[in-house]
Amino acid sequence: MSPAIRIEQVSKRFGSVQALDRVGLEINQGEFFGLLGPNGAGKTTLISALAGLVRADSGRLRVMDKDVQADYRAARRQLGVVPQELVFDPFFSVRESLQIQSGYFGIVDNDAWIDEILENLGLTSKAGANMRMLSGGMKRRVLVAQALVHRPPVIVLDEPTAGVDVELRQTLWAFIRRLNEAGHTIVLTTHYLEEAEMLCNRIAMLKAGRIVALDTTSNLLRRFSSHSLRLRIDRSLPDDLRAAATESGGWWSLPFDAFDEVETLLARVRAAGCGITELEIGKPDLEEVFVRVMQGSPSGQD
Repeated sequence: MSPAIRIEQVSKRFGSVQALDRVGLEINQGEFFGLLGPNGAGKTTLISALAGLVRADSGRLRVMDKDVQADYRAARRQLGVVPQELVFDPFFSVRESLQIQSGYFGIVDNDAWIDEILENLGLTSKAGANMRMLSGGMKRRVLVAQALVHRPPVIVLDEPTAGVDVELRQTLWAFIRRLNEAGHTIVLTTHYLEEAEMLCNRIAMLKAGRIVALDTTSNLLRRFSSHSLRLRIDRSLPDDLRAAATESGGWWSLPFDAFDEVETLLARVRAAGCGITELEIGKPDLEEVFVRVMQGSPSGQD
């Protein structure tokens, strides 16, 4: 079975800025894949290249084995993209916008699927409302609906929950999970790292147009993060413990790999004469992984 997305040594430059630098990546059919990176890392440029909105300077991109440049129409049919920007036509209602979007793909009699999308995204009550009358969160729901209207096997979500309320986030992820379970490939970019940790099976991290980490979420957590014993104490840690610890907001964090190390760490803290006022166990965290990767801890792709 061919990959849902195949990216082969893709580069793109805008003037003096190297937006993408020989990016190579394969995303399997049915994956829930995370594409993470700081602002300016190249995520949106890569998505735009996949959608045919930007032409790569070199390399090849394929969606469901359709070449993005040589077979653009077929490739575009395989892909649904939810953009970051709130782009909408102010002259039509929500339902009309989805019917027009269906027409772009030559789809007629699509009302049953449109109704299902509206229901699942909490838009049924807004179906007749003009787009310009909607709140920002509702407009973003419509962008998601437009990306799904032609039932694409590959769905790309570019910061889909930026600036939206908790209700939409929960509604959206419940629907997207169901689509993924039904076989759709999902590619997510987000600055909410807890979303990526919860949803994505595999993650690539981009920095300055290059992939600097690529692995399963669990492997990334295991390699670049650790459990930690978090303490509030009534005096400073002794030097031998402080060397491996970090301090933030009055909390000391001591990393450990196995839970049987906790008893030893606590004994060393007590032996140093420190009184413990609060205690927590912290689990491996994707935010810590992201910070370490962006600071250059790993070396290249895996």
